[in-house]
Amino acid sequence: MTTVDEAVVEGDWEYRRLRLPPGVSRKAAMVQLSIHAEFAGWELRNVRLYADGTRRIWLRRKRTAADRLPGLST
Repeated sequence: MTTVDEAVVEGDWEYRRLRLPPGVSRKAAMVQLSIHAEFAGWELRNVRLYADGTRRIWLRRKRTAADRLPGLST
């Protein structure tokens, strides 16, 4: 099961970390990352493959003006 951490905002960039468990194939990982890129605007920043087969992936995307607007208060 893929786990997704909360997004971290640093300046003009938003970062998100994913964790893929050991049983996920390279092809399945590629499909998941392609979906994040195509539909949510994320780009690959870093991938680490650990000895047990776990992958930790950092994604990033440029923040837009709409992201910086405060929400409505009720």
